[in-house]
Formats: sequence, structure tokens, C-alpha cells
Amino acid sequence: MLKFDEPQCTNPSCFFCSMKEPNPFRRRSKLAAIFKEIPRTESKDHVLVLSGLWNIAMSEPDDPEFPSLGLFECMSELIQKAIKNTAWLLKDQNIFIPYYAAHIIGSYAMNKEDLASLAVESKVSVVPALLELLRERISWVEQRAAARALGHLASHEKSFGAVSVFEEEIVKLSKEIARTCLKNVYKSFLGVEDSLRLKYQSDLLTRGLGGLETENQKAEEWGIQLQCWSLDLLNCFASRGRSLDRICEVGFLKKVSVMWGGLVNRKSPGGIGLIKTLCKTEFGRSRVSEVREVIERLCDLSRSSDDWKEMALDTLLLLLKDSNVRYRVIDVLGHCLVDLAEDVVAGDRVAQVVLQDYHKIKYSGLKMSSEEAQRSIESLWEVKVERKKKEKLMSEAELEERRKMVKSLKKQGKKKFLMGFVEEAMEIYTVGIDLCPLDMIRDRVVLYSNRAQCCLLLKKAESAISDATRALCLSGVDDPHGKSLWRRSQAYDLKGSARESLMDCLAFVDQRIQHSSTERVPYYAAQMIRKQMKDTWAFSGFDSKTGESDGWKRKEGK
Repeated sequence: MLKFDEPQCTNPSCFFCSMKEPNPFRRRSKLAAIFKEIPRTESKDHVLVLSGLWNIAMSEPDDPEFPSLGLFECMSELIQKAIKNTAWLLKDQNIFIPYYAAHIIGSYAMNKEDLASLAVESKVSVVPALLELLRERISWVEQRAAARALGHLASHEKSFGAVSVFEEEIVKLSKEIARTCLKNVYKSFLGVEDSLRLKYQSDLLTRGLGGLETENQKAEEWGIQLQCWSLDLLNCFASRGRSLDRICEVGFLKKVSVMWGGLVNRKSPGGIGLIKTLCKTEFGRSRVSEVREVIERLCDLSRSSDDWKEMALDTLLLLLKDSNVRYRVIDVLGHCLVDLAEDVVAGDRVAQVVLQDYHKIKYSGLKMSSEEAQRSIESLWEVKVERKKKEKLMSEAELEERRKMVKSLKKQGKKKFLMGFVEEAMEIYTVGIDLCPLDMIRDRVVLYSNRAQCCLLLKKAESAISDATRALCLSGVDDPHGKSLWRRSQAYDLKGSARESLMDCLAFVDQRIQHSSTERVPYYAAQMIRKQMKDTWAFSGFDSKTGESDGWKRKEGK
């Protein structure tokens, strides 16, 4: 068999050959020289080198070797070159270089504070170059990589100072990106015919794998990541008490409260993470408490199966603990407080915070601005304090009599419901709830859940959400009451809250499957999931020409 020798590389500055150099000293010397040379030379191989560096940075982001040899200066100079020299950028495959360069910087700045510090303290700081990309001097694809990199740099104490030099512009840009990036991605890519999309963006999204479906999925994921990373960048400033007045602008807070990663990016807390950070400051709590839509959003989120429900509840507690804003928040929350007080984990914390000034309401004439809020606090006091006291004073015979009455009322309510007398059934369940001893947890779950079903049929969405939430709080997170999940999903659908409806429906399906290995997804649940997936899709209803949807226009008041 004939053997052919592999062709020998004749380029003394070949990156890949230098990587194979067995002598560590010579290897480092060659690589340092290459990093200096790349921005100053023309070569088709530069894209291959950047692609290789991108792979290495993604797999070994904590390795300090390349950063110590001038990698950051190299990447920064390449980005600046791309911005200033359009002819070079459009030559060969150079269009890929700015994206790779920004991504490489972000990867090495991600975990190690010393590497992040090196990135901003190098001879050519990376921050101005990344800022050019954040301004969308090229496209949203490079903007995404820049937002990621700047967010990592801003998260470390040693490198935050270099980012904060451009604080005003970065905050302004991040807010604008968070507001408009989904519209921009749709208008410039997703809403464009396949043949008209920029090929380099399609190639970056798919890495040469998959067809149009994969491309669309990745574009959705990247668009949402761009929004979440811009929020994370704002969070870096807010967590240090910086630019709070700019971030807490009312119109922006309203939009932030509905920003989330969806099912595509469930690891990011999205807008709720930023709002919680703001509420850790006195100024932030004051501003957030003034925006009713944000409080209502926190309320719905805390009464859902969302991944970030606990964060929403913690944020509400931060607001309620502040005596300067407490009553303003209570006026908005109303009966939601009683719902949350039933939570087996956080219920006592909610009650303790809300009721700490109850004596002022009962004995000193303190009045809430709404009758509903007044009734809610009195109801909370009755459930968490007075009722416990009364039941402790009852004899066992009295408690047993109540237990029998509750069992009877459950049967009567069910009979009335099946006969079609929904309002009468609801009244019976209400009596049962009032009589049911607190230790009859399972019966209370069923009573609340059945009353929620009555409210649903009577089109009382908010009441149904309230009762279903109380049932779920009592049943616990480990084994949630399946019917209550489904009923609350329906109630949120009736209310128009697609995100909460979707998450409850998914939790309902998960609960069904866990309890029966052969259980299939019910048709009605599958229909609900399809509907809410469509309504919660990040680009739902967008017009490819304007980049806007009917929902977007309504929110903007157009």
C-alpha cells in the first residue's frame, strides 16, 4: 500500500501549528506573537483561528494562558477594526470575526475575577470595543455577544469600575435593548423570508447543523437571551445602588415586569430578578410600590407554578416589610394576602409582616384606602389568629361535630353542583370553609378547589384563582392538588394571563404523569398548552414589516 506524507505547513505564524509546539516556552512565545500579529495582517485563516479560540474559550473559560498572552488586546483590536473598516469586514469571512471576538472575551470574563480584571486593564481595554457592538454598530447578533461579555465584566468588583465609566450610556442602551430587541430580531431576521436572511447570521445560529426549524428556534433563543443579558447588565448596576433613578422609570418598570425567558430560557429570572434587586433598596421600593401593574404582576407570579414564584413572593415581602410603602402595596394586593398566607412554607412570614400593625387598624382607627384591603387584613387576622384561638378553646366533642358537618356540607355542595345549581353550591362550600377545623387540611383543599370550580363557571376569574391558590398552598409543593392546578390554569386563561395559565397547565400535566406511568396528556390540557404557548411566544403576532404586533401597539398606546 502506498503511503503519502501529510503536507507540511509552511506558515511560521500558524496558530494551529503553534498549539502543537512541545516546548512550553516556545509555544507561549509563538502564541503571544500571533495574537499581536492577527489584527495587523490579512488572512483567510483568521476566521478559522477565531473559531478555534471560540471553542477553546467555551470549553475552558477558566484557563488563564491565552488571556495572559495578549488575547484580550487582540480581540479588542479586531472588533475596532471591524467597526472602522467596512471593506475589511465584508471581505472573505471576516464578518464572523466580531461575534467570535466578543464571545471569547465574555467566556474568559465569565467566572474568574482576575481574568475579567485583566480584560479591562490590558493595553487595549475591551470595554470600548464591546460598547461599540452594544450600540448595534453591526447587528443584533454581535450585540448579544457584547451584552453577555459586558454583563460578566460588570459582575466582578475588580472589573466593574472600567464598565461604570460608561454607566449612563450602558444603562440607557440596556434599557432600550430590553424594550426593543425582540421586535428588532423579528423584524430583521425571524420575520424575513429564508432567502433574504443574512447568511452569516444563519450560519452562526445553526453552526452548520439543522435546517430552517433549527435556525428559527435558535433565533428565538438568542433574542430572548439578548433581552435577559441586557436585564442582567442593568442588574449589575442596580445591585450596587447605581443608576436607580434611570432604571426605575415608571414606563420601563411596567415593561420589565412582563419580561421573562419563557420555556426557552427558564434559567434566567428575567425582569423579576431586576425588580427584586431594585426592591432591596429604599429608593427602589418607593418607586416599584407606586406602579400598580408591577405589584399585580408580582401577585400573579407568586400565585402560580412559575419557576420564579418564590422570587416574586420574596419581592413582595421586601415591599411589605418597608413601613413607608407597606399600606400602598396592601391596598393593591387585597385578598391575595390571604391566599399567600395559606402557604405552608411562607404563609406565616406573610401574615406576620402584614398583621404587625393590625392593632392600629382595630384600635387606633387606621383605615386602608380601599374597603377590600381593609376586609382582607381583617380576614387574615381571623384566619391566622382568631380562628386558632377559638379552635383551641373548643372541646373535642365540638370539633367532632364540626367535622361531621363539613363532611355533610361537601356532599350537599357536590349534589347541588351536579344538579346545575352552581351559586347555591358555592354558598354551601363557603359555609363549609368557615366551619372546617384548621387541622382538616385535605377537606379544606377540596372545599376551596370545589368553590374555585364554581367561580370558574360563574366567570369569576380572580375568585377562582384565589380559591385554587389556597387549595394548592394547603396541599404543598411536593404533591400539589391536580384539580386545583387545572382550575387555576383555566382561571388565569379567563383572566388573560397566558404565562401563569401555561405554567399551571404544565404542572398539572406533570402531576398527572407522576401519579400514573400510563397516563397520557389529556386532550383538554394539550389544547390549553398549545393556546398558551402561542400566546406566550416571544414574537407572537409580530408583523415582519413593522416589527410590531397588535399587543405591542396596545401596550404603547398606539
